[in-house]
Amino acid sequence: MSQSEAVKLFEPSAEFVQQATISGMDAYRALCAEADKDYSGFWARLAREHIAWKEPFTQVLDESNAPFFKWFADGMLNVSYNCLDRNIEAGLGDRVAIIFESDDGEVSRITYKDLLTRVCQFANGLRARGIKKGDRVVIYMSMGIEGIVAMQACARIGAIHSVVFGGFSSQSVRDRINDAGAVAVITADEQCRGGKKIPLKPSVDEGIAMGGCQSVKTVIVLQRTGGECKMVAGRDVWWHDVIAG
Repeated sequence: MSQSEAVKLFEPSAEFVQQATISGMDAYRALCAEADKDYSGFWARLAREHIAWKEPFTQVLDESNAPFFKWFADGMLNVSYNCLDRNIEAGLGDRVAIIFESDDGEVSRITYKDLLTRVCQFANGLRARGIKKGDRVVIYMSMGIEGIVAMQACARIGAIHSVVFGGFSSQSVRDRINDAGAVAVITADEQCRGGKKIPLKPSVDEGIAMGGCQSVKTVIVLQRTGGECKMVAGRDVWWHDVIAG
């Protein structure tokens, strides 16, 4: 930028600054100084203040196998609990957690309380189908509230989810199922993009048919558009049946 170019600063309002987590540059510089002085102690303080631990950590940073550092290695937490339950316990249950606008412009809103209910229902459905802690689950869906429910439900029961972009080919789906050793795939009949309906479940079927996906025992299918798709007996189950138990 040349000296002749003017620099314009747009300061936030006092009201906005007051509600911010870091209220101004002085507070920000103080945080930076704290981290520079003792980065291990800095992150330990934040971890204790802002995260709910099922088993509190006793060691903050393990540097014994550098560069493979480990933070809070002996602590245990649940990500879903921290995203949902913790906010509800703080009195925010009726606050909107997600605002989602679909391809056709329809806007959906869901509160923390409602989201927790849906996540718990789906998590129980996953457990009922034998999916457990440490299992890998591939999520092959378009963006939407159900995708968040699926991810949160996996985290809640300790399953490891791998999100596969809905635009990827059946070969890419097959490769990711194979690489992860996934026991389940969560998908939808179709997705909508740019006013067009794009099949998802058929791509899952094609990918699995390519071979190397013997680990998959369950395919859960959300009826998003009502598009026609083949259901494999003994393997495939509709999303609403998972919720119903």
